[in-house]
Amino acid sequence: MANNNSWEKIFEDNKILENDFSKGPFYLSAEMIKKSVQDFKKTNEKEVRCLCKMDTRESIPEIMKKNGLILLPVKNKYYVILKGEGYVDIPDIKGEAEIYNTKLSFDLDTAKIGNSEMQHLDFAYASSLIRTFMGDPTLVLTIRGRKYTPKFSYQIGNNLIDTEGVQTEVDAGYEGENQVVLIEAKNSSTKNTIIRQLYYPYRQWSEHTNKKVILLFFEKRVDEYLIWQYEFKKKDDYDSIKLVKSKKYKIL
Repeated sequence: MANNNSWEKIFEDNKILENDFSKGPFYLSAEMIKKSVQDFKKTNEKEVRCLCKMDTRESIPEIMKKNGLILLPVKNKYYVILKGEGYVDIPDIKGEAEIYNTKLSFDLDTAKIGNSEMQHLDFAYASSLIRTFMGDPTLVLTIRGRKYTPKFSYQIGNNLIDTEGVQTEVDAGYEGENQVVLIEAKNSSTKNTIIRQLYYPYRQWSEHTNKKVILLFFEKRVDEYLIWQYEFKKKDDYDSIKLVKSKKYKIL
């Protein structure tokens, strides 16, 4: 949920709307945010991490929506506010789910306990569904958890953004003989997501390997497993994201 009151105060204190966004972004630090919201009482109204979490279009504060602005991290505790779309739609996958027969020869009792996105992703991998979707039997789990990006630059709209040391997290990363597959997993029906969640890990791991870096968005909905594959047509262009393919499965 957007913290509208907090962001109204942040914009007012820092005169953000006086910035000419046609010429460049507005740079905002965590300290500037803290100073503006220091008198707010609730954690989600004053905690920088909460205020800057805008994973979907619905979570953008009203003052940014009205002015066509988005927020992106550029460094640890530093952000830019700029003109841009910044989000990508996650389209429905029409039709019946394809029946997928697990490659496991035994049941996984522990995979049935709980309902987290991580366990659903692990079950899909253990069943070889991820390998099947990618057509790559060589994929093995090699990446998980938080990392910090190396220095890189990218274009978004008319802006050239320099970033370094931004914290990223992928739910799982798999390396095969010729490719690296990064996955962002969700546990609920998602209509859109901020491109940053795919783009920053993509740029990060592209710096560490010459293998092709593939991006997947994954969801478990009731008894169905949904996978979307995205790519960036231009490595240094944030806006060049494109849906490659998508598929829906039931694992038996």
